[in-house]
Amino acid sequence: MKVDLNAIEEAAKTLYIRALKILPDDVKSGFNTLVKQEQHPTGQRILATMVENISVAEETNNLLCQDTGIPIYNITIGRGVDVDGYELKEAIRRGCTRATKEHPLRSSVVHPITRINEHTSGGRRVPVISVDFCDEPELLIIDMVPKGSGSENGSFLKMCIPADGINGVKKFVIDKVMEAGGKVCPPTIVGVGVGGTSDLCTKIAKLAASRPLGSVCDDAEGAKLERELSEAVNSLGIGAQGLGGNSTAFAVHVETAATHITMNPVAVNIMCNSARRAQARFTPSGVEYGF
Repeated sequence: MKVDLNAIEEAAKTLYIRALKILPDDVKSGFNTLVKQEQHPTGQRILATMVENISVAEETNNLLCQDTGIPIYNITIGRGVDVDGYELKEAIRRGCTRATKEHPLRSSVVHPITRINEHTSGGRRVPVISVDFCDEPELLIIDMVPKGSGSENGSFLKMCIPADGINGVKKFVIDKVMEAGGKVCPPTIVGVGVGGTSDLCTKIAKLAASRPLGSVCDDAEGAKLERELSEAVNSLGIGAQGLGGNSTAFAVHVETAATHITMNPVAVNIMCNSARRAQARFTPSGVEYGF
């Protein structure tokens, strides 16, 4: 399957806009679940306001949140896909710029030292583009995540040692959720990476945070840790927007990677209540949009 780079550019533009304006169905269902479970009066009012905001944004074709975030494009390439890697990257960059220029999106990306904003939602090494591979034939997937600063500031890494054990991992996650409190706009999806190197650990934590609600880690030990941490986080009493209740997180998602015998990194990456993402799947039949 030869990939049409013009279609890639158009998809990169469309995905950014879709992600900012349409919340995935699993996140809406997550809100419904929390609304039914929440007992705290303030928490109930905040959740109701959030649900109304989602409805109004979609009905009026407006942004779910004013923060358009740092654009992240995760690419998965299957077998038999013919695409020039450099041209793929450039097509995505063009599409991201067009989304910002052709629609009323606030560019949130600046140079880290001069703080100059190019008003393209891009700059040095941004949009963030990651590439992975799968064994499915004639398939290319683009997952787009606009990561807002409030939630991205809730990112943490600790280079644990094996002697810390699983309790050390749990303690670090709980401590950092408590430290983040209401600053990350809960209810959240708490992404946790365990293992790998420092950079791999933080990467898989972010992938965990952007997984659909209801999905389960495909590592049995990771899935067990997800269940335990999800229960623990929602017993902290932080609640929606940090104002109390048991709706601190939709879920805790965990991803794991093999690591060195003398270390055990753990990372936390938090997704705010506006857990935005969008997906495009390219096959010989064309392009299909979803989440």
